Amino acid sequence: MLTSALATAAAGTTLVTGVGVTAAHAAGEDDFYNSNTDLYTQLAGQEGTDFGRRYKRHQMLDSDSSGKSPFHRTTIMALHGGGIEIGTSELCLGIAGYDPKDLSVWTPDGGHVHDYWMFEGLLSTGNSKLHVTSKNCDDHVARSMAASSLNVLSLHGCKEEQAGATMSVVVGGLNADLKTYLHDELRAAGFNTIDGSTKPDLAGVNTTNPCNLTMLGKGGQLEITTDLRQSLFGDYSSRPARARTATSDADFVRFTGACRRAIARLEAQADQQIL
Repeated sequence: MLTSALATAAAGTTLVTGVGVTAAHAAGEDDFYNSNTDLYTQLAGQEGTDFGRRYKRHQMLDSDSSGKSPFHRTTIMALHGGGIEIGTSELCLGIAGYDPKDLSVWTPDGGHVHDYWMFEGLLSTGNSKLHVTSKNCDDHVARSMAASSLNVLSLHGCKEEQAGATMSVVVGGLNADLKTYLHDELRAAGFNTIDGSTKPDLAGVNTTNPCNLTMLGKGGQLEITTDLRQSLFGDYSSRPARARTATSDADFVRFTGACRRAIARLEAQADQQIL
């Protein structure tokens, strides 16, 4: 819980670090694989054991020529999920409107669901070697989903030293309006946010970052510190435990709800309409 994690930090007690708590590699110089294609090639036959991919594209159908049907606007992504940047898979699902424990629809705000895509490290240890820097992500499904979306919100994890603060979220991406709404809603929900423009390695401004490969050429990215991610789960110790306790944790609900409200504000704008 957020309150207990803050108290622990204030008391000077070391927070649980967990497997896969590593620095974000925004520049890519520490990556073992040059791209997702490189990883998939070198680890051929190991999908489902060493790594996994999950995504959902909602069916869209327009069989009536008399008018325009609703269309998809936003995709939620976790490029370094599972054991790589722990907690981002579950946050991706929660913001998309799904309960991580069973993938049932979970929209306590009454809003609609969003498409999602994630890459996950499934190793028992050493998942950091599966990290592929965002600008080098060439997964064809991830890129095609971004390209057919007006917006992408990408979830990442960083260390407190990188953010320059504890219990914080670095808000980045090239969509200035989405950044504003994320700052507004996350702060209103009680979370500390940091402008990505002050943290170049976490800013999410590269034009080949999937969050910016949208129909509008811009999107949003959140880099969430380890201690804050830990606080969002009733049990952070394992992938099954995180999935099981996510939506029952008040802080997880507040965080995902804030992100969903920011997206809803963005989707209400005039440039979100396709004629």
